Amino acid sequence: MNYYLIAGERSGDLHGANLIKAIRQYDTSSKPTFRAYGGEQMEAAGAVLVRHYREMAFMGFLEVVKNLGTIRRIMRECQADLLANRPDVLILIDYAGFNLRMARFAKKHGIRVFYYISPKVWAWNQRRALKIKATVDKLFTILPFETEFFAKYDYKVEYVGNPLLDALADFKPDPVFRKEKGITDRPVIALLPGSRHQEITSILPAMLETTRQFPNYQFVLGTVSNLPESLYKCLLADFPHVICVDDAAYDLLHIATAALVTSGTATLETALLNIPQVVCYKTTGISYAIAKNLIAVPFISLVNLIADREVVKELIQNDLTPKRIGDELRRILPGESGRDAQLAGYAEVQKKMGGAGASQRAGRLMVDELTKEKSLTN
Repeated sequence: MNYYLIAGERSGDLHGANLIKAIRQYDTSSKPTFRAYGGEQMEAAGAVLVRHYREMAFMGFLEVVKNLGTIRRIMRECQADLLANRPDVLILIDYAGFNLRMARFAKKHGIRVFYYISPKVWAWNQRRALKIKATVDKLFTILPFETEFFAKYDYKVEYVGNPLLDALADFKPDPVFRKEKGITDRPVIALLPGSRHQEITSILPAMLETTRQFPNYQFVLGTVSNLPESLYKCLLADFPHVICVDDAAYDLLHIATAALVTSGTATLETALLNIPQVVCYKTTGISYAIAKNLIAVPFISLVNLIADREVVKELIQNDLTPKRIGDELRRILPGESGRDAQLAGYAEVQKKMGGAGASQRAGRLMVDELTKEKSLTN
């Protein structure tokens, strides 16, 4: 069977790659082929990469509006490529703004649609759940509270667990990581400012200023190779004491005492690795004002959303100052009560999420669904 996958960011590329591996394992009746909008990891898993996600990663309402021309051009190209290849199924991975439109297009042209990692419709404009129900043949969710949410719209979804647990189960720490990266013997605080250009420019400066308050700690910045090195160098000019490690977030967190993390998938990864954290988020004033009026949930971090209470401190927009970051960071360092409370909250989150195997379950269910449909039409 022929599979077409679309992921618009780094985490989606990782989950898409693991899904491809699982589909290969279960689709034994044919020689499966994969075509994708994604990244290096999906390509390494065997997909023909049509376009890299770095060309599609726009964050915030204003940024999307400013780049509408580019987004529309890419979408037209994607639609044309989809029709030229007519796969057995289009598998969409998160990236709601683009992928929900692709779902509607594929449905209109008789192409079966699966969605893996639901758009966060529970966060804002919740009635978009009806659009998903109308255009997506099967939705595979990864957060435990999503089943109940979609049930309100009479839409049965498949909860498969969270693929981050798969990635973490496969992770093997590099025993010489610290030595090879020149990281000192001082306890490490990880800086994870995100993987988008705007996240780096909006959030990293405040993180870096905070480092001056903690001379007894070694700060290590997790960089990503899909962003230019010059972007980091410019911001790091006055912070020679900060060490950079590229594409090594798990190894960095493995040796960290605590972390400053931009809101997103990384907050959940940090929690699953049991590293106390402060969640950071800042965007443009216009984007924040729009989002504040639309958001329908009380938290922005997945950790707090899954726990349904504040486990990690979220410093958002004007609260994201070096002083506030420093105050919250001190609360979660060794010997402080805030650290024990956060680790106890992590245990609750991990229990709710269950075990590894999401990619395998999703891959098996997808192949079963497609095989069943083919047998009915033959």
